[in-house]
Amino acid sequence: MDKYRDDPFEQQRRLMASQRAGVTFGDEDPVSRGGWPAQTNEAAFERSQNAFMNRVYTWMFAGLALTAGTAWMVGHSPTLLAALMPHWVLLTIAQLGVVIALSFLLHKLSSGAATALFIGYAFLTGLSFSTLFLAFHVTTIARVFLLSAAMFGAMSLYGATTKKNLSAWRSFLFMGLFGMLAAILLNIFVESSALDFVVSCAGVIVFSGLTAYDTQKLRHMHAALFSTSGGEVAGLAAAGKLAIIGALALYLDFINLFLSLLRLFGGSRD
Repeated sequence: MDKYRDDPFEQQRRLMASQRAGVTFGDEDPVSRGGWPAQTNEAAFERSQNAFMNRVYTWMFAGLALTAGTAWMVGHSPTLLAALMPHWVLLTIAQLGVVIALSFLLHKLSSGAATALFIGYAFLTGLSFSTLFLAFHVTTIARVFLLSAAMFGAMSLYGATTKKNLSAWRSFLFMGLFGMLAAILLNIFVESSALDFVVSCAGVIVFSGLTAYDTQKLRHMHAALFSTSGGEVAGLAAAGKLAIIGALALYLDFINLFLSLLRLFGGSRD
């Protein structure tokens, strides 16, 4: 049991998958309720949506950069790692707390507070990811990161450009996500390498699908906000907060895709 319970990589996979399950930015896609909102000024709408999605991706990439930089710095410092390890439980609780705050208290937070929480979360995740450098070679991590980036980019592009409504994927993807969590917890007790492989393959499918679904849903939610606000989206606090929670969702999609691919292609661990 100790093999999977105490493995730092498995701890990260359990933690990040559970946090993605906790992120919500609307129960359902607004387009699935009433169709694509009519826009009276298509040019202004396109400009607004492009600016909104650029904001989402900018925060997501900034979060990933902060996470990667923090993990690299701590992971290559025996002193910092030794200081961090006794506080692992507190670190986990802090990460979960930030996800809960952003998901369920977003309407009560200011845009600045939501941004600060996201930045803090990316930093905390970097601290927890520092242990990956103890388990995998740097070249392996870099190679899988690039593969993850390519897959994420392809699926996000699909979500942004497809004419197909992906809201029907929601039930399948979240059933798959919760099924993954159950299997990961079960594997603490059965310690099955075959089950571990299946979970990793399922993770690639689920988080690739969530990347496309979340990308399209964010575009749809912006469209609904643009329609109801009369086109004045740029200065709305709601748009700023939606960009942050959207960045968090895509950030976690990428992180979980990366962890699944790292398990599949990371090779033997020291």
